[in-house]
Amino acid sequence: MNDAGSDTPVTAAILVIGDEILSGRTKDKNIGYIAEYLTAIGVDLREVRVVADVEDDIVAALNALRHRYSYVFTTGGIGPTHDDITADCVAKAFGVPIDYDPRAVALLKQRFQGPDLNEARMRMTRIPHGADLVTNKVSLAPGFWIGNVIVMAGVPSIMQAMLDEVGPKLKTGKRMLSESVRADAREGDIGTELGELAKAHPDASFGSYPFFDDKSGPNTNVVIRSRDPQALAAATAAVHDMLRRVKAKLKAS
Repeated sequence: MNDAGSDTPVTAAILVIGDEILSGRTKDKNIGYIAEYLTAIGVDLREVRVVADVEDDIVAALNALRHRYSYVFTTGGIGPTHDDITADCVAKAFGVPIDYDPRAVALLKQRFQGPDLNEARMRMTRIPHGADLVTNKVSLAPGFWIGNVIVMAGVPSIMQAMLDEVGPKLKTGKRMLSESVRADAREGDIGTELGELAKAHPDASFGSYPFFDDKSGPNTNVVIRSRDPQALAAATAAVHDMLRRVKAKLKAS
């Protein structure tokens, strides 16, 4: 059940699992999607790790992250092949047994009949003891949720369906609000001034993102973030005022 608006920050990490990501053969499409999804509902993504299909590395990363953050979302490694070892690693991290789960078996039987539900596909029904299933309408093969760890598929369409399933059940904090201001100045022209604004407005954060404009050349977007609407408005007004002063100074020089 959502706890929208809580003053206590709700944090998260993503653990991406798979040799194919690290080799470059597969380009990850899940991190950005999850990050945007969590930001929109008031969960702060604080860390992302990518690990190979190595049991000890997965277990170590999972234990480090789950003790540090409110939630850990894993992607990858829950398919039918020999190197899909995420479920076993999660069971080992939590110190619980793993076996074929009747609920998961029933789901796969809706899609695979007789010999099609072979040994390989049955691997996808092995769920750590005590976990809740995370269903999806795309493939029917479930992920699972144990403790604060949510285990999802690596295929983007399936992962997105699983995230839609768990999203309404997550605890959330106050949503981060943001404003973007086109500076019409180079990043180096406003760097010192942004630092001063950051000190003067501790309830807001300031980011500068340089880009190249085909007409005017080097430029910068300033992004202001805060959970407090009034603090955001004050900080944004301060940015506009700062930019006016900087551009007047540049014009006069």
